[in-house]
Amino acid sequence: MESLPFLYAAALGYFLGTIPFGLLLTRMAGMEDIRNIGSGNIGATNVLRTGKKGLAASTLIMDAAKAAIAVLLARYLWGDIAAMTAGFFAFIGHIFPLWLGFKGGKGVAAMIGALLALSWPVGLGFCAIWLLTAFVKRQSSLAALVGAAFAPILAWFIVGPALALTALALAILLFYRHHENIRRLLDGSEPKIGGSKK
Repeated sequence: MESLPFLYAAALGYFLGTIPFGLLLTRMAGMEDIRNIGSGNIGATNVLRTGKKGLAASTLIMDAAKAAIAVLLARYLWGDIAAMTAGFFAFIGHIFPLWLGFKGGKGVAAMIGALLALSWPVGLGFCAIWLLTAFVKRQSSLAALVGAAFAPILAWFIVGPALALTALALAILLFYRHHENIRRLLDGSEPKIGGSKK
């Protein structure tokens, strides 16, 4: 019985995480399937490749919000550890959604939303590192990877080991989802922000 709250939190997080806002918003706007555009990803970066900045921003906000809502609901209902569980599984739901054949986004917005809800200083730290890296290098994927790499460190010093382990698990999965971007970064072929997908 003691494990039930964590199972509930995992289910709550996963099913909120699976809501594919990038796909839904572009369809509501009368556009073609976002999975047939650019990288085929359902996240905000690929939505931006359509030229619809408003839709991309809305996708980013909603993808972050669904993870944040999962965390806040789980914390209210079952406590802090359940909140971390919900945040982790919201991320899992976003990158591996059941409804889309387990082919979802890369998890950046969901990680930001989860971290902001779990500890807003850690979440803001991630955002600040992302923005600084993106401004300097003009590469969204690199900015996400650098932010994710620093997130467990921020979590350790600001909150403690439990959140640091959660952030580390999220970062590992985010790196996994960015394996193709990492390959392109290493060979110099990763496009800049606003450039075309190679």
